[in-house]
Amino acid sequence: MKYTVNNNVEKDFIINKSKFIVCIRHINNSEDFIKYLDDIKGKYPNATHYCYAYIIDSYEKYSDDREPSGTAGFPILNVLKKNNLNKILCIVVRYFGGIKLGVGGLLRAYSSTVSDTIKDLNLVEDINYNFITIEFGYDRIKDVEFILKNYEITNKSFNEFIKFEIKVPNSKTDELLYSLKNLNVKIK
Repeated sequence: MKYTVNNNVEKDFIINKSKFIVCIRHINNSEDFIKYLDDIKGKYPNATHYCYAYIIDSYEKYSDDREPSGTAGFPILNVLKKNNLNKILCIVVRYFGGIKLGVGGLLRAYSSTVSDTIKDLNLVEDINYNFITIEFGYDRIKDVEFILKNYEITNKSFNEFIKFEIKVPNSKTDELLYSLKNLNVKIK
């Protein structure tokens, strides 16, 4: 089971005089990533590094942003994966404090700060949805509303026929379509 976040978190850490600011947020696409990275760079303009990792379904990306290769972005990504997170971006802003941490110290710093920050997240199950549009006569409204009582109707229109748009979790789509077909409802 995959999880995502419904709150944005920023948390500060000081490790050997370097300041690490872990910023985590929900994203849906690469445009969200670009916007949020730009926001963070604007909020923390004089930082030494903006290391990040994000996961959107099967797509993963990370960056060490001039830290030694494999010491920042990849450890961030590993923490996200170990926690079964999806549609998530983690940026770690670093202000260098004058003391070099070495490869092992950087690995520990990035991994531990992200792990500690994840403990503060409100994790929710990451559910993918389908949107189904149906059309039916007024004589079917009570039956249709009974079947849809546990679903979110995102749009309704009442003209010659009634038209509903329904938000359905992927795992429930086939079951709902079967129920609606038995009512002779037109599915678009």
